[in-house]
This record gives sequence, C-alpha cells and structure tokens, in this order.
Amino acid sequence: MARRRLLSLLFLLFCLAAFAGFIALGVWQVQRLAWKEDLIARVDARVHALPVDAPGQGDWHTVSKDSHEYLRVQLTGKYLADGISLVAAATEKGQGYWVMVPLQRADGSWIYINRGFVPQAERAQASRGDFTPDGQIAVAGLLRLNEPGGGLLRDNVPAEHRWYSRDVLAMGERHGLAPVAPFFIDADASDHPGPLGGLTVIRFPNNHLVYAITWFALALGVILAAWLVVREQRKR
Repeated sequence: MARRRLLSLLFLLFCLAAFAGFIALGVWQVQRLAWKEDLIARVDARVHALPVDAPGQGDWHTVSKDSHEYLRVQLTGKYLADGISLVAAATEKGQGYWVMVPLQRADGSWIYINRGFVPQAERAQASRGDFTPDGQIAVAGLLRLNEPGGGLLRDNVPAEHRWYSRDVLAMGERHGLAPVAPFFIDADASDHPGPLGGLTVIRFPNNHLVYAITWFALALGVILAAWLVVREQRKR
C-alpha cells in the first residue's frame, strides 16, 4: 500500500511538472504567433510601399533582416555584362537560372541585381549579356540579403562559376569587384525581353496557433490523467 501511494505521488509530481512545461510551451507559441503576424504585416507594408533609395555604401552596416528584407528600393547605375553570374533556380516557370548582374553606382560601389529568371534554353544568351542593357539604368525592386554558401544539397563553386545560391559577395570577389553590397535587388517585372522579373516568393510558415493548441491540449490531458489517478486513490 505504501509503495502504491509513493508511486502515485511520484506520478502526480511528474504530471505537475509536465503540465507546467506544456503551458510554458503553449504560451511561448502564442508569443511567437504575435511576432510572426507582426513580421508578416511589416513585410507586407514594405512590399506594397513606394520605393525608397537603396542604402548607400555608408549605410550598408545598418542593413538587417528585420529592418530591410523585402524593402522596396530604387537605384540607378550601369550594368557590367562581364560580371554576370547565373544561379540555378526552380520557379513556377520551371527550371532555369536567376540572372545576377552587378550594377555600379555613381560612387563606384556595386550592387548585384537579380534581373529575373531565364529558362535553361536561354542560358547562353543570358551568360553572354545579350539581355543586359547598356548605359545608365534605373532599377526598382525588393531588397534581399546575401545568401552565402549554396543550396540545400549543393555548395557554390565560384572557381567554376557554379552557383546554387545568390552569394553576391562571393560573386563580386570572383569577378574582382569592390566594394560589393551585402544584399541584392530582386528587380520588378519589366516589358523588356530577357529575364522575367517580379518572381520573388514571399512566404512565412505560420503554424504557431496549431502548435499552441497542441501544447495546451497536452497540458489538459496531463491534468485529466492526474485527476483519474487521484479518483482511483480515493476509491481505494
């Protein structure tokens, strides 16, 4: 009898600890839900706002994911066709490449522009710069942060011009360009032939409410189990 009571007491203590843990996790998910909804609202406001000037070289150190990702910006400069890099891409249009072209601003700094998507059949044309306009160009689009390293399964190989992520700092180094901004611009769609712009995918998984309900349900289940144990003890 004493052993059974001891086991019951230990089980109730375990239930109490589990209940506290599940409640804490549920509250954390509710907090994460509020943060995610605020992030989605802020990004949506940036995407649909009028473009502002892209950060200048003196402000590059202030660029961050929280404050600048998907900010709509504008800038002018000249493209360098010899600095083009093609990045493997899978889009709603199929398999192909992002056409990354460095643009030099008036102060001599470089910002890579993702001019858009080309299918595999147009790789040679894009690589030669057939789609790259000459002269002073005005660009508008969404600011994106550098993507170092490579893709999920394949690393970038700069020496062989094989790119699986938009690592603009490595691209600039490969082509001997400096200084290069630690971000790039996803150009808006245009009527010009060549790369298809405006394909930026903005998606934020938001399952925090489901997770919160799950943790709270587990907490309720633990309380129910503890109540059943207590009821059984009273019967005995």
